[in-house]
Amino acid sequence: MIPICLVTGFLGSGKTTFLRHIATVQAARRWVYLVNEFSPKDIDGARISATAPDVICVPGGSIFCRCLVTEFIARLQEIPRRFGAVEGVVIEASGMANPKVMATLLRETRLDQQYRLATVLAVVDPGSFGKLRRTLPTIVAQVEAADLALINKTDLFPPESVAALAAELQSLNTGLKIMTCVRGAVEPDLFGNRETARPDGGEYALCRDPLFETVTLPVRRVLEPAVLASRLHAVADELYRLKGYVQTASGLFYVDYTQAGFNATPVTPGPEPVVVLIHRGSPSPQMKQFVAWLREGSSLGAL
Repeated sequence: MIPICLVTGFLGSGKTTFLRHIATVQAARRWVYLVNEFSPKDIDGARISATAPDVICVPGGSIFCRCLVTEFIARLQEIPRRFGAVEGVVIEASGMANPKVMATLLRETRLDQQYRLATVLAVVDPGSFGKLRRTLPTIVAQVEAADLALINKTDLFPPESVAALAAELQSLNTGLKIMTCVRGAVEPDLFGNRETARPDGGEYALCRDPLFETVTLPVRRVLEPAVLASRLHAVADELYRLKGYVQTASGLFYVDYTQAGFNATPVTPGPEPVVVLIHRGSPSPQMKQFVAWLREGSSLGAL
């Protein structure tokens, strides 16, 4: 059977960075990467495609929500036909996905005759986990379902904070293995043999989660990262993620904001200037003003 590694982790924890690292160091392996993007605009899948040839993108929600699960099942069914003899499938779930339903999905669709869920891996950001775990139960579910947790971005936090987070994760899942890394640069066994069967659990999510709202904005003007960063302060408490590409006076930049911080990196021209925001449902006046400011000179697409 084809082994599956399911990679979870909240928005901005570093899942895509980890997979880009794995795709580079394991380039000789016959692995297929299935990338689930919560926003309708695929950004992460395109970034992984730069280092891995066999990538399938499923944007527009969570693969475990009722509106997208049928497409997810179809993509799993087509992998053996499309790619032939593969050694494994690495699935990057969206940041809001509850992985507990994966075992149920495989059994109910009889895909468990083709696939085995070998590993559930949770990427954890020390800067956001403690802030969000009490308001977003999916974050806890990701840790509870995991075999392995990768505490990422450890270069940005003191050792005592990383140790405290490791203890917190262990209290949520006593059988959890924990590794630490910087920028996802670690190489765990993604397809190890699990000795016990996974229990069924979890429920398919509703198509529209009232906790989140997504906005996609093609950026039609020059936008300097420093200006964007300064504007983010007013909405930091309710903006979960901003990522995408902006055109600056000195070239194209990839911008990435999470509640752990903001980064801007120059990139080779090619991707269209566009940003995706995921923020708290029922946005405040400040968030509406921020979106309106970004919309200036842009055309708006919203879910």
